[in-house]
Amino acid sequence: MVIKEISIGEALPIRQKAMWPDESMDFVKVEGDEKAVHLGLLLDRKLISVVSIFGTGEVVQFRKFGTLPDYQKRGFGSKLLVYLIGFLKERSVKKIWCNARTERVDFYEGFGFTATTKTFFKTGKEYVIMEMEL
Repeated sequence: MVIKEISIGEALPIRQKAMWPDESMDFVKVEGDEKAVHLGLLLDRKLISVVSIFGTGEVVQFRKFGTLPDYQKRGFGSKLLVYLIGFLKERSVKKIWCNARTERVDFYEGFGFTATTKTFFKTGKEYVIMEMEL
């Protein structure tokens, strides 16, 4: 297993298959992708999990965190999240946040994230903003 920086071109197909398999590749693109830092977890040289970091400075957001369906619930996303936290600590980031699907709140709480009172709906799914002080 290897975790490394990847290009947006490498991240997009994994995002699409992991998060929105019934949508187009354009659907999973977000504003700022070209400036974001993208991390990928490779297993036997196959990219299976991705996350993207948006923003600079002491507070950053991570988005589009997903693992291919055949590899979900096997700890790969957890490994990538732990790496992400360390990666950002090394860069003097003080706070990270994300828009978590409400059904995934427990996952993030297990890593020390706290749910805020800010919730919203997007494309039929409910989200809550979660954050963590580093």
